Amino acid sequence: MPGGRLTYQDRQRIAEGLAEGLTPTEIAARLERPLSTITREVSRNGGPDGYQADEAHRATSERAHRRRPTAVPPARAEASGRNPEAMHDLEEKFTAIMINTGLPRMTARVLTCLYLTDSGSMSAAELVQRLQVSPASISKAIGELEQQELIRRERAPRRRHDRYVIDADAWFRGWMASARQNAALADFARQGAETLGATSPAGARLQDIGEFFEHVGHAMLQAAEQWRQAYVARPTPDGR
Repeated sequence: MPGGRLTYQDRQRIAEGLAEGLTPTEIAARLERPLSTITREVSRNGGPDGYQADEAHRATSERAHRRRPTAVPPARAEASGRNPEAMHDLEEKFTAIMINTGLPRMTARVLTCLYLTDSGSMSAAELVQRLQVSPASISKAIGELEQQELIRRERAPRRRHDRYVIDADAWFRGWMASARQNAALADFARQGAETLGATSPAGARLQDIGEFFEHVGHAMLQAAEQWRQAYVARPTPDGR
């Protein structure tokens, strides 16, 4: 089961599940959360008939604010001077957006950590400490992000462990990976159309799919190159 606190999106999905008449067990399965987490969340915030995502999220934030931490976690030390509540809200919103793009929850949380860390770099151990989850969960998320080329791996100088880096080219690499996937799908669809016969309904359908993904792939490559040229031509902070 994924670790960490419930997000606003989680609470929206809980409210939707209750409105659909789902049981706590069904909602827990939908969110991939322990049943105890769901039952405790609902009972604390109005019960099945009175649960509202906005009110539950606000009440939880207020309870967390009233609990005074005895120390600042080391992984958050760099956020010193920033509003903790604003940072937490930013993290949750960023994670929710990444989930809506199709990333699994834990993968989205790892990507959010890297983006919102000033260094843009963390080790697996730091991510485990920051997110309070198992090393296996971090390893799986890192693998998914590397596969999509959204992060890169660096070996820390004079150390045995790797660091995972998010940089200015991350989305460019991810975009290019998506473009290559579209090109592969276009090739497959065209080959399928030839096998089925372009005049058959199924063949014509695949032919249309191939043309669509070929067009989208070209447009993605063109947009990426335009961005690359504009990025390279952009002045550096020292004006050069």
